[in-house]
Amino acid sequence: MAGSSAEQSKGRRTQPPWTPPAGTEPCKLRLYNSLTRNKDVFVPQNGRRVTWYCCGPTVYDASHMGHARSYISFDILRRVLRDYFQFDVFYCMNITDIDDKIIRRARQNHLFEQYREQRPRPAQLLQDVRTALEPLAVKLRETADPDKKQMLERMQRAVQVAAEPLEEALRSDLAAEEVDRRAQMPPPEPSRGARWPFSFTPAPPAGRPLQPALLEEARDVLSDWLDAALGSGVTDNSIFSELPRFWEAEFHRDMAALNVLPPDVLTRVSEYVPEIVRFVQKIVDNGYGYVSNGSVYFDTAKFASSEGHSYGKLVPEAVGDQQALQEGEGDLSVSAERLSEKRSPNDFALWKASKPGEPSWPCPWGKGRPGWHIECSAMAGTLLGASMDIHGGGFDLRFPHHDNELAQSEAHFENDCWVRYFLHTGHLTIAGCKMSKSLKNFITIKDALRRHSARQLRLAFLMHAWKDTLDYSSNTMESALQYEKFMNEFFLNVKDLLRAPVDVTGQFEKWEEEEAALNESFYDKKTAVHEALCDNVDTRTVLEEMRALVSQCNLYMAARKAARRRPNRVLLESIARYLTHLLQIFGAIEEESSLGFPVGGPGSSLNLEGAVMPYLQALAEFRAGVRTIARERHVPEVLQLSDALRDDILPELGVRLEDHEGLPTVVKLVDRETLLREREEKKRAEEEKRRKKEEAARKRQEQEAAKLAKMKIPPSEMFLSEGDKYSRFDENGLPTHDTEGKELSKGQAKKLRKLFEAQQKLHAEYLQTAPCGGAP
Repeated sequence: MAGSSAEQSKGRRTQPPWTPPAGTEPCKLRLYNSLTRNKDVFVPQNGRRVTWYCCGPTVYDASHMGHARSYISFDILRRVLRDYFQFDVFYCMNITDIDDKIIRRARQNHLFEQYREQRPRPAQLLQDVRTALEPLAVKLRETADPDKKQMLERMQRAVQVAAEPLEEALRSDLAAEEVDRRAQMPPPEPSRGARWPFSFTPAPPAGRPLQPALLEEARDVLSDWLDAALGSGVTDNSIFSELPRFWEAEFHRDMAALNVLPPDVLTRVSEYVPEIVRFVQKIVDNGYGYVSNGSVYFDTAKFASSEGHSYGKLVPEAVGDQQALQEGEGDLSVSAERLSEKRSPNDFALWKASKPGEPSWPCPWGKGRPGWHIECSAMAGTLLGASMDIHGGGFDLRFPHHDNELAQSEAHFENDCWVRYFLHTGHLTIAGCKMSKSLKNFITIKDALRRHSARQLRLAFLMHAWKDTLDYSSNTMESALQYEKFMNEFFLNVKDLLRAPVDVTGQFEKWEEEEAALNESFYDKKTAVHEALCDNVDTRTVLEEMRALVSQCNLYMAARKAARRRPNRVLLESIARYLTHLLQIFGAIEEESSLGFPVGGPGSSLNLEGAVMPYLQALAEFRAGVRTIARERHVPEVLQLSDALRDDILPELGVRLEDHEGLPTVVKLVDRETLLREREEKKRAEEEKRRKKEEAARKRQEQEAAKLAKMKIPPSEMFLSEGDKYSRFDENGLPTHDTEGKELSKGQAKKLRKLFEAQQKLHAEYLQTAPCGGAP
């Protein structure tokens, strides 16, 4: 029994050892951090929660494409962190509604409107404009910046040209009504913003002068002059709040039109003045601020020399750049008196004592207003505490604005880590030119949206790295349009495939080698996309990987179509949904869409595709049946009507029909403007083809006519007309001597004989083919 038990024990089977797979190291998200100028692994301070503060706009004018560059880019980054990497993002943004630019612009608008309401007589207006041009001329002489100088010259010239009709009217003693018209009548509505290579300026309406009225053209010059003379007398605080309130509302409308997500919390400087005062007081209490003549300044030397602190973390090489520092202080805060209040030229204002003509709030140091840099520190510190994960802003804000923010915040909290990751979006140029609101050469977001959709603008941004300079130009936008069209065609083709009726089991088909290869490529592309997103959210590479995947799908579908076999719908649907999901993450699809770009535009509650497609499909099938009968019975009129329905009628409704020999007609819902543009391009291409065909026929006729004319010449006469080359000929008409009477060389004679013999053959051919033996 014992032996038998041992044998059983020895024969018992057990599980073999298991070896776990080696696996691969997961890819980690890295972000380009301006604090290190490197791509650093992103590690939030508190689990999956990310605190993020973004510098918002100073609202004194229309939002422009420079704003779009920052806010679309940060919107893409925010969406990727939230929806792809699954971080819990708390996103804060401010509105700067107290600032030197706002104060000056509000005063200027108020004073100009008062001046306009007074309706100055033409002679007085002309004199005031001349007076206002004098300080402009001084500024022009003193300006060294070539871009600013060009802007001032353009402004000066425009006013001078606008004054000429009024000067002429006054000299000519024209009727008072005509003089008033030239002085006061508003100009044709121009496109706001820059005169760039692809912007537009509408022609003036019929009956209006080509030259804008002087009052409107001289608005900026007069406003500066009026502000210098009367600005200190503006004391109503409501004047300084109306302007930013209006432009803030416009900014939010522009962001919504661009499909930029609203912040989780929005802060306005005017609502946080008490918090700012307390923030400044704490800096003073910590020994890093000092009061001077009612203003409070940050002591940069004291801070830089303190243990654990460093001034100029972002751009240390710019510390001491007085031009940048003064621009950061604001136009109203760089007088000699103000500069003398500082212990060091590098110090900056935390709180500014208000001068006459400026809004003010009570504080321990007397009535004043916040400095620019302190606003963000106080508001972000109030909401996010002593340290945040991400701070974002435009590249041009690094110094002095963000460096000063860092210094004063770390002075307040007595730490060295107010911001963990500083992200700065790249500059935006327009057709290669620098864009600047202060230089009055910018394109507003509204103007941009008149030319291209929000999706097209976003695709253009996605095709560039968020931290690099982006050139907004015709070429850039054409690339975005072509990419949108390329992706949309793929989505439309997959939708058409999925509409084909099939039973439940029929949708699952056996995979051949082609499906397995496409699926392997699909997973390779997903890996490449993930790696690109981990690499500083490299959307440019992602879009290229998406394009490559769609190209492979198109080749697969074309091969199946050539073989009269349906592509695998489950595989293609999976790929299309993945691509749709990526575009939704990037904000390039504005609303819920299970597959592809939604039809009907953003904000449309109606599922247009689902509602109309059954009817369009029935129409397409009916049309296909009619065409078949018309072909069989040779009824061309019906075929022409069928083509007109496809080419002329349905495109006006946003419907494209695609006929394929031996296959069902494909129905696609496409944007109406896109279809009409395609139709015009097709017409132009056909016209160009016709023109080239006619040109080729004309050249062919000319060549044949020239050949015929040459064939008609008897070989004995072909050289006789060349008296400028030859002086003597033999009995056959062959040249023997040149013009100087010198006998031709053997080589020359041989060459001429070959030409002679060739002409003999041509002439003989002509004589054989010409009627009546070649008689004329």
